[in-house]
Amino acid sequence: MEKKINFLTVLISVTLLLSVITLVYTISLNIKLNSITGSVIGNVDVNSNNNPAKKADSIKVSADDDPYLGNKNAPVTIIEFSDFQCPYCTRFHEQTFPELKKNYIDTGKVKFVYRDFPLSFHQYAEKASEASECADEQGKFWQYHEKLFDNQDNIGTSSLKQYAKDIGLDASKFNECLDSGKMKDEVSNDLKDGASYGAQGTPAFFINGELIDGAQPFEAFEAIIQEKLKE
Repeated sequence: MEKKINFLTVLISVTLLLSVITLVYTISLNIKLNSITGSVIGNVDVNSNNNPAKKADSIKVSADDDPYLGNKNAPVTIIEFSDFQCPYCTRFHEQTFPELKKNYIDTGKVKFVYRDFPLSFHQYAEKASEASECADEQGKFWQYHEKLFDNQDNIGTSSLKQYAKDIGLDASKFNECLDSGKMKDEVSNDLKDGASYGAQGTPAFFINGELIDGAQPFEAFEAIIQEKLKE
C-alpha cells in the first residue's frame, strides 16, 4: 500500500513537472513569435493599400558633362546608366526609347542624358564606352550610340574603329583617342557615380532623381514622367 502511494506521488510530481516545462516553452515561443510579427508589421506601411514597399525618396543625380538629347531646361531629366553590351539595354533602345523620344524628348518635356555603366563581366563594354566618349569628342555621340546598339554582337576594337569611319568621324583622331585610353577616367567616373546613386545593373534610370530599374515598357516611364510634370 505504501509503495503504491509513493508511486502515485512520483507520477503526480512528474506530470506537474512536465506541465510546468510545457507552459514555460509555450510562453517563450509566443514571445518569440510576437517579436517576429512585430518587427514585420513595423516595416509595413499600414496605409499603403496592401503595398508594403515605401516609395524611395528622390536623390540628386549629376548629369556630369555627358551627352544629352532634348531641351536642356526641360522640367524632367532622365539620366540613364547603360552598357553597350547589355541585351536589356538594347531592348530598351529598340522598344521603349523611340516612344520616349517621340512623346517627351522631342516635345521639350524631357532632357535625356546617357552615362556609362559598363559591367565587369561584359568583355567589350568598357572599351565600347570609351569609344562612345571619343565619338562625343567629335560631336557625334548619338550617331555612334545608335551604331553600337545596332551591332551589339560585334563591338571588338577593330569594329569600334570601323564604326567611327562609317559615321564620318576623323579616324586618325578617333583611333588615337581610343588606343591611348584617354576616356578611361571619364568612363570610370560615370561607373562610380552610378554605383553611389544605387545603380546595381543596367539599364538604370533616374527620373528627376527617382530610380527605375531595367528595360521597363514605355508605360512605366510615362507614369513617372506625368507624375513629375505635375510637381
